[in-house]
Amino acid sequence: MNSPLIQLLVLAGIAIFLILRLRSVLGTREGFEKPPLPQQPAGTKRRDFEVIEGGPDQDIIDHVPEDSPQAQALAAMKRVEPSFSVTEFVQGARGAYEMIVMAYERGNLDEIQPFLSEEVFETFVAGVAAREDQGLTIEAEFIGIRETALTDVKFDKDTNRAEITMRFVGELTSVVRDASGEIVEGSPNTVKRQKDSWTFARVMGSDDPNWLLVATDA
Repeated sequence: MNSPLIQLLVLAGIAIFLILRLRSVLGTREGFEKPPLPQQPAGTKRRDFEVIEGGPDQDIIDHVPEDSPQAQALAAMKRVEPSFSVTEFVQGARGAYEMIVMAYERGNLDEIQPFLSEEVFETFVAGVAAREDQGLTIEAEFIGIRETALTDVKFDKDTNRAEITMRFVGELTSVVRDASGEIVEGSPNTVKRQKDSWTFARVMGSDDPNWLLVATDA
């Protein structure tokens, strides 16, 4: 065996020896490896998330002035029931107003009883009964709601009872007829503007989603 061949074999052996030593010291890596995460100082706790305070709640300040007592009460209600939407409540109150007004005008109180407090229902029953005793009937058509405003909010943090007062300006035609069918009040061609201030109540966080009409004030 000639000298150059021997030298080549010796160098190859040395190279294999060095590779094996490096693998035993450094280990092997396969694929992409993420860099190590920085260690937290001892005694600190990891925060799962960080809450960043945002601006004012647009759902609230669209209906009441920012930082007003009403806004603070609505914010407290949302803390108890995060899914509560003031805008959706106002829309629902508009629909309830039309439904309740027309049911009272026509004397159909059974269909709205679940949405009235006991006191309001009894007041409505007395009003309808008084008309019937006089032989009066009402023909009414709802035209629409001209104005809607949230005017007051109350929230009891001990009981979670909330009260929201709405101001409505509705338009309708109304005709009152006597027992003989003669018109004694109103006109089918005249639109009457009616102003009402209604208060709705509900216990926030309860399973019952319905708001009850608990007070009326024209």
